[in-house]
Amino acid sequence: MTVEVQRYRPDVDDTPRLVSYEVPWTQDTSVLDALNYIKDELDSSITFRWSCRMAICGSCGFMLNGEPKLGCEQFLRTYAPGPLRIEPLANHAVERDLVVDLEPFMTKLAAVEPYLHPDPTGTPEPGNLQTPEQMTRYGQFAACINCMLCYAACPQVGLATDFLGPAAITAAVRYNKDSRDFGNAQRLPLLDQEDGLWPCTFVGACSTACPKGVDPAAAIQQAKFAATMDWATEFVMPHHGAPGAKDGGHA
Repeated sequence: MTVEVQRYRPDVDDTPRLVSYEVPWTQDTSVLDALNYIKDELDSSITFRWSCRMAICGSCGFMLNGEPKLGCEQFLRTYAPGPLRIEPLANHAVERDLVVDLEPFMTKLAAVEPYLHPDPTGTPEPGNLQTPEQMTRYGQFAACINCMLCYAACPQVGLATDFLGPAAITAAVRYNKDSRDFGNAQRLPLLDQEDGLWPCTFVGACSTACPKGVDPAAAIQQAKFAATMDWATEFVMPHHGAPGAKDGGHA
């Protein structure tokens, strides 16, 4: 099959270019296998990321014929007879060939404090117990592998570069809904700002692109509702208390 790969070195090239390679394949040849064949047998200079080959690490995200996909999950048979065009994830700066700059995404992810904040009273339940029903509230959002396919699919990420984006907001919602967490007071101000939740226009492309069945569009709408309710409560009852309080912090 003819596999066209975008080649680009920003420090050397003026513009990206597509280079064609002829790759032998079977029904079991994944796109990642094809890239490794190219690197091992045809052109060792080609650059891309990969790690687990099991759709867990999220490293091998590419644009395949214009759609964001994980290379290890997609097979050449899907694109037969070809050609297959492989490009770096959209809406990201390219460092070299198929490798994109992770720093903007990692900065946004870290900003929402994606970890458990302990009970400020210092008196958690023994062992910080959680029921299966409590876990269900955030379970599907915890399946995110931070592959950034949702950022490549989201038109707003391309328009508003400071937009927190689907995965970061989903991570914030995941922890806000966790019964063991008391960090909503820290996360809500970041979410409820011009570049936080509100650039989202609910296109839903992020949820369609997710390889793990996470629904970032739903997470964003739930966060918008929580932010609106907090504003309304503050309007009706000024200084009602920190939004991270245990009884009201997991809307």
